[in-house]
Amino acid sequence: MSRNEKRIGVLTGGGDCPGLNGVIRAVTKTAQNEYGATVLGIEDGFEGLVEGRAHELSHREVSGILGLGGTILGSSNKGDPWHYPVEASGGQIEIHDVAFKAIRNFQRWRLDCLVAIGGDGTMQIARRLQDAGVPIVGVPKTIDNDVPGTDVTFGFDSAVSVVCEAIDRLATTASSHHRVMVVEVMGRYAGWIALMGGVSGGADLILIPEIAFTWECVFRKVNERQTQGKRFTMICVAEGAKLPDGTQVIQQIDPRRTDAKRLGGVGAQIAQQIESATGHETRVTVLGHLQRGGPPTSADRVLATRYGAAASRHACQGQGGIMVALRHGSIIALPLAEATGALRTVNPDHDLVSAARAVGTSFGDA
Repeated sequence: MSRNEKRIGVLTGGGDCPGLNGVIRAVTKTAQNEYGATVLGIEDGFEGLVEGRAHELSHREVSGILGLGGTILGSSNKGDPWHYPVEASGGQIEIHDVAFKAIRNFQRWRLDCLVAIGGDGTMQIARRLQDAGVPIVGVPKTIDNDVPGTDVTFGFDSAVSVVCEAIDRLATTASSHHRVMVVEVMGRYAGWIALMGGVSGGADLILIPEIAFTWECVFRKVNERQTQGKRFTMICVAEGAKLPDGTQVIQQIDPRRTDAKRLGGVGAQIAQQIESATGHETRVTVLGHLQRGGPPTSADRVLATRYGAAASRHACQGQGGIMVALRHGSIIALPLAEATGALRTVNPDHDLVSAARAVGTSFGDA
């Protein structure tokens, strides 16, 4: 091998989502077709970088995977090299700083640059690796759509489509049985999935972390629909929505993750309160990982391809310390510092919030 030949690595960090394989495909084919570069697929996200698990990606391996859900490389949200879980004697989990192993493997594989595909957690790790001397190009991925610096992340459109279809389906059974239906969706600390999914599905109430709601407003909306002869109500609630006392419902604390909180369960609490206060039969559906699985939408396939090709070009040209992003319809590169600031959350004055209110959707506030 000539040392002039570029060698780049690619990994998928954090949770899986539709479109990951499309990015892997575009990164690999662009590097091979335009630069004659070698692409190393690092397995299971940053875990593989720490543990030295990777293999060379062939043209054949990445062919035919554009519409395939998940990731052929595997992923993990417990592989932060600076917060790495290690099982000690007695089965106890200890957290260690093993960043030196990740850097050592990058050097051992003789890589020129690493393409890190992931959400805000992955971008935080990418920035630290960049500061430690590992050239990084980030690709913004998450169904939560909360990565700063970009207008949209791939995977988001696919998740919203699942939510929209679920609300459509649940509305028919809610109407038949005259029930209140609560649909809990993902999104962590951002309400984008609930907002977009709720609006596209015609939800009557949308509850998101960025807009505080009160029980009185929620109950009033349900009762109003009943008095108007609308004998069912659809409610879309984000998993990170705060209860009126300001708390979030936490399903589990997992010390192996950098963000130990695993949200979930707010939908059940809201359903219980509605049924108790109004007397209307209420059911809850938690969509969970359905939103992250399955094939990507056409929009996510296109975006994944655009992101992957751009990231590959930057990596092969030796331009590290950046994240590719979508701004006003164009793919740009911005410093990782701009991609690791405050989470991109819903502005309560967003035009979509205003449009939803205009057609009668309530956000549970005054």
